[in-house]
Amino acid sequence: MTESQKARTAQDSADVVILGAGPAGLVLGNLLLAAGIDCAILERAAREHVQTRARAGYLAEHTVRLLDRHGLAGGLRRRGQEHGVCEFRTESDRFRLDYRLLGRGEQHTVYPQHELVTDLLAQYLAGGGRIRFETGAVAVRDADGTQPVVDVRDADGRPSRWAARYVAGCDGRHGAARRSIPDGAVRRHHRDHGVTWLGLLAEAPPSLDAVGYAIHPRGFAGHMARSPEVTRYYLQVARGTAPDAWSEDRIWDELALRLRAADHGPLERGPISRRTVVDLESDVLEPLRHGSLFLAGDAASLISPSAAKGANLAVLEAELLAGGLTAALRHADPAPLDRYSAQCLAYIWRAQEFSHWMIRLLHADPAGSGSDSLFQDRLRHSRIEMLRTSRTQQDWFAENYVGL
Repeated sequence: MTESQKARTAQDSADVVILGAGPAGLVLGNLLLAAGIDCAILERAAREHVQTRARAGYLAEHTVRLLDRHGLAGGLRRRGQEHGVCEFRTESDRFRLDYRLLGRGEQHTVYPQHELVTDLLAQYLAGGGRIRFETGAVAVRDADGTQPVVDVRDADGRPSRWAARYVAGCDGRHGAARRSIPDGAVRRHHRDHGVTWLGLLAEAPPSLDAVGYAIHPRGFAGHMARSPEVTRYYLQVARGTAPDAWSEDRIWDELALRLRAADHGPLERGPISRRTVVDLESDVLEPLRHGSLFLAGDAASLISPSAAKGANLAVLEAELLAGGLTAALRHADPAPLDRYSAQCLAYIWRAQEFSHWMIRLLHADPAGSGSDSLFQDRLRHSRIEMLRTSRTQQDWFAENYVGL
């Protein structure tokens, strides 16, 4: 470390201050560190929480290749499970799509996000990266200039501040980065899809060797393997349902009903270790920049979990942002940084479109009623039939399901 870097460390400053230690923030931190860029990560939660919070676990091939390219894929290469089959269950039948054999012939790697975060954090620290846990960003000030400042509070409520040349907001949709952008500086696109899921983590082995999507008159149910011992399930519930409103017996009985276990085989049951309620929403900011403040991950855009795009977008955005920041700081070339927002938004809107298509495929229109509801239901039935019978539709699905 140079003397100037040591001085900046003592003064709580860095060339790039990163808010948030999720996949976007940690990939960005590792890439900047490897490029010799002085950076620091500020994370409001404790380290244990960061390394154990359950999130999505389906990584697309382009994400695995990206992480591999930068030497960040060691853990997922050793422990990740390759996966490439979807099974759809409807009132009339069930059908499977082996999407590894469709579209571009790509598949997912199942690797729980908290394990990826643990790997990325270990590598960042091993490389000498700076991170402050239990340090919550309160606001980003003076971002419209060249010397932004981040106001923070530690776990005991003591205030301090970090000076930076650039700030990377990777702290989620409710984080300080978004809150700090003045009204009118960016445009927000938001859609509430009117659908709510009860997300469940069960200490039980997977019940089928595929991602399961069940379309049922009582609502959607989903089955997604996480590991040989843990399975994630989703149940569509009424808006406003509390996470603990349903007993375990009721949950398992409802999952069995909607997944049609009586017809297709019983579910492997086990204790439910975690519950969350997810209101399916889409949210995008344009542009993903305000002066010296840049957004990535959920701070840039929120996407429903129906298409497994969130973590994949976050990693891609982190690589693009790292390239732009490195060009600006090491080579005095602002062009890649100026292109960052437009590049990311092209990928984000394509992912949003596919996610919206999946939501309409899996759920009845919550706003429909009477003849309109019946019309929407018939359209949904037609989509399912096209997916079941049309190779062209199947190739389109496979390309968009895995790719960005």
